[in-house]
Amino acid sequence: MVNAYIARFGERSERSVPALDESGYTQVRKGSASVGVNVLEDHGVLLILSPVLEVPKIPAARREDLYRKLLELSFLSTADASFAIDAQKDEVYVRALRRLSGLDYEEFEDLLATVARVADEWDDVLRSDFA
Repeated sequence: MVNAYIARFGERSERSVPALDESGYTQVRKGSASVGVNVLEDHGVLLILSPVLEVPKIPAARREDLYRKLLELSFLSTADASFAIDAQKDEVYVRALRRLSGLDYEEFEDLLATVARVADEWDDVLRSDFA
């Protein structure tokens, strides 16, 4: 199902988008954002994510300011997405998580567009404010 949605997205956006690999992952460019599409079949979920910035090496007080900003943005500014931190990579992402059951194409496309829009909108701002 997700491969069919990816192919449809590619056709509609007139770009080549690779199908999911054997691990259930592919990458899409939307604007300046690089967006990963992950099907986690064992969990029955779709995870869409886009890297925003590495967690900067800044004093603890500034780091707290960054975390607060990410939480505040996740409250309303990210629509169906949210900011998250990958602890292993120490990197900030925008992500959307959705169960696969009942997922239709329009919702898939909307989630992809939302993650890309938020990442594109905030990556430079956050780097400028906290790097």
